[in-house]
Amino acid sequence: MDAMSTGKFDRPALEAMLPGLRPKLHRYCARMAGSVIDGEDIVQETLLKALQAVDGRAAVERPEQWLFRIAHNAAQDHLRRRQRERSRITEADMTTIEDPSGSADARLATAAGLRSFIRLSLAQRSAVILVDVLGLSLHETCEVSGATLAATKAALHRGRAQLRLLASEPEQAAVPKLDAEDERRLRRYVDLFNARDFDAVRALIAEDIQLEVVNRTRMRGKAEVSTYFGNYDRASDWALSLGFVDGRPAILIRNPGEPDGAVRGFMLVEWSGERVIEIRDFRYATWCLVDAEICTMEE
Repeated sequence: MDAMSTGKFDRPALEAMLPGLRPKLHRYCARMAGSVIDGEDIVQETLLKALQAVDGRAAVERPEQWLFRIAHNAAQDHLRRRQRERSRITEADMTTIEDPSGSADARLATAAGLRSFIRLSLAQRSAVILVDVLGLSLHETCEVSGATLAATKAALHRGRAQLRLLASEPEQAAVPKLDAEDERRLRRYVDLFNARDFDAVRALIAEDIQLEVVNRTRMRGKAEVSTYFGNYDRASDWALSLGFVDGRPAILIRNPGEPDGAVRGFMLVEWSGERVIEIRDFRYATWCLVDAEICTMEE
């Protein structure tokens, strides 16, 4: 019998299930937050809380629903400052709504962009994502969200209706713009990187720089982070360009050997003056690309 069947759920059991579950968690969190980057932040918060709980010998009977419950609460904490529920519906009016889980609604929700989900209320967003995107049952959705069956049906009904309405509207995505100074610094960083002049790249980073290679490692300090550039120097399957990910300035990673030139990852670089103080490299977090809105900056 394994850890789940015996009711014992510890750190090794959690770590064993994460590779398969993490992309699914990210899909939920990204749609809740309206950003693949913020979604990854919520996932990391979720995993930290989950590890703390299992290390504290928390009793876990249904690990997947338990993790989504933590993610749901983390997403709500993340969004509380940005959006509050504007309206509530009485459960008494919604108890008779059927659960059509209609394939048309599911297809619409799966195809909807992150900007559409962020326009739903928190309850609607959660219900539609869990049922129509991730395929949970109504009862599993109640377990994750903590809402009653009637409230979940109500949120699902209204969320689907709102998504249908949004789908009929013309796309009006604003073209992102980058400050001239930010663009100058980023272009210099990219040009040096592409030229493999990593000594010059290292000269740009601050002594107390922080690096996160998402899903791989974290480093801090110039001496330690300098080894990260050596990994790129030894590889040939990358070329960098400027662009935007969910409206945020980013460095896009492509494989020059692939004919379609598809984006395979991205980096976020933070500056203080002329020094790089933080790098987040999403090269090994490919699930973040699934729902990302990516556009290339004109040269």
